[in-house]
Amino acid sequence: MKKLKRSLVLLSSLVLMVVVLSGCTPTTKVDASSTGFWDHYIVWNFIRAIQGLSHIFGNSYGWGIVIFTIIVRIIILPLMIYQMKSMRQTMELQPKLKALQEKYPGKDMESRQMLAKEQQKLYSEAGINPFASMLPLIVQMPILFALYQAIFRSDVLKSGTFFWMQLGDKDPYYILPILAAIFTWLTSKLNSMAQPEQNTITTVMTWSMPIMIFVFALNVPAALSLYWVITNLFSAGQTLLINNPFKIRKEREEKERKEKARQRKLAKAKRKAYKSKRK
Repeated sequence: MKKLKRSLVLLSSLVLMVVVLSGCTPTTKVDASSTGFWDHYIVWNFIRAIQGLSHIFGNSYGWGIVIFTIIVRIIILPLMIYQMKSMRQTMELQPKLKALQEKYPGKDMESRQMLAKEQQKLYSEAGINPFASMLPLIVQMPILFALYQAIFRSDVLKSGTFFWMQLGDKDPYYILPILAAIFTWLTSKLNSMAQPEQNTITTVMTWSMPIMIFVFALNVPAALSLYWVITNLFSAGQTLLINNPFKIRKEREEKERKEKARQRKLAKAKRKAYKSKRK
């Protein structure tokens, strides 16, 4: 229950941080003459990148954002692969972690310290960083802020249109927020399917994340919602390719089948040895 509360508090804090910081966006325009590290080297280069990509696709700033998002995802792909491998290793440790929790069920300080020590030892032996799953999210936060400011602080991008949307305004038909929530749920669901056992935390996270993303997408420009739709669609495809839950389940079932066969063979050998000894 405490892990669940910590996870929900963390997610709520991240979404709240995005909304609050988005609301604090400076009103000054960003162009080639802008100064300061953030404005000149980050936001201005985001604007330039999106504009350059847009020119390739008939001056469509929407397509510029789509291609820009895909490029960003490709750049951080090694980090995502590391995260997925770490998640899979952590999932395989769940039975051992559960055994440790049963070994140290006490709420006193000594029991908690022993549990934390044993868990850390288990993670170290497996070569796992339990906080690796947060790295991609942390990396994407500055990208979200920079993209938001690139839209609102550039007259050209702010006035751009994409299908039915004005990129600088909210989606009037809520299609992007709905798609963002659906693809977020799909990614969360695929990840949860790969886990050896389901629990309350997994279920709540699978459903709470899409809701939070939906609320977030309702309150930001369509350009940012478009980024979130593409990045979560990319994540779903990436999960199927790199961390396919159907393949993982099949491998786990095969491993369990072999272990049961080994146990049966061992038990049979013991019975045979016992009978031989009696003779």
